[in-house]
Amino acid sequence: MQILLPAAEKVGEALKRRGETVAVAESSSGGLIAASLLSVPGASAYFIGGTVFYTRKSLKELLALGDDQFAQMRGLTESTATLLANAIRERLSTTWAVAEIGASGPTGSRYGDPAGTSCIAVVGPQNRARSVKTNQSDRAANMQLFAQSALDLLAQLVL
Repeated sequence: MQILLPAAEKVGEALKRRGETVAVAESSSGGLIAASLLSVPGASAYFIGGTVFYTRKSLKELLALGDDQFAQMRGLTESTATLLANAIRERLSTTWAVAEIGASGPTGSRYGDPAGTSCIAVVGPQNRARSVKTNQSDRAANMQLFAQSALDLLAQLVL
């Protein structure tokens, strides 16, 4: 996790300076995005909360999403990540929200995406989404790379 701290510190300082808040909804990064943001001293000034969802049931319950919101979406897409980011932002009333969904490995997703695939979205005053493909099946390495990509994307928008 040490490699994630520089980006988290920059983001945390910017959010504190601007009086803005963030929430996180993550899946295959397993809580690393939230843990990184919370590692910054004074995180309570900007980090409102988050969730690690790993099943459709937890995703629906924790983010208050209905089946109708998934009807036209295939799992690992930027559109799905954006839906999740909007849901956590609305649920926790934050300035910014980050969502990550992916397949960390060693196998791919049930949707046919290979291991090392993630989609990340940041929503707030500006919105952006990106897909990440590591071409690796190393679960722990992918989790870290997905978290780093999410923090980098958040940094691009808040710095």
